[in-house]
Amino acid sequence: MHLAYPAVLAALLFCTGLYGVLARRNAILVLMSVELMLNAVNLNLVAFDVWLRDTLHAGQALTLFVIAVAAAEIGIGLAIVLMVYRDRGTSDVDRLRDSVESDATDDAAAESVAAEAEAEAEAEAAVRAKARAKKAEATA
Repeated sequence: MHLAYPAVLAALLFCTGLYGVLARRNAILVLMSVELMLNAVNLNLVAFDVWLRDTLHAGQALTLFVIAVAAAEIGIGLAIVLMVYRDRGTSDVDRLRDSVESDATDDAAAESVAAEAEAEAEAEAAVRAKARAKKAEATA
């Protein structure tokens, strides 16, 4: 078997997956595109293992490892996507990125408001302490 056939097929699969990662907005489709890219890598590993006639079959062993990692990645990725969907109501990657940026600016604004309120409370406490001290001097 010629090495060119599986190598070209793997390159096409990888390019298709790369396009899916870069162009898709749905998080589940992005995960599927990542899986497509990993399968292209697996195809290359097995093809080169057969072409080199490796006695240890290192390419096939590494392919099994990549499949196990991909299964764990898709399980955790889908759990995260489902959790985000339940929380925010969308799995659109662009909307999630925009909401994270707006949350960060809202958090910064809330922190500055809280810091101002704390400073005002400390100033009021200092004024009260001075007033108590003056009152104590006046009664003494």
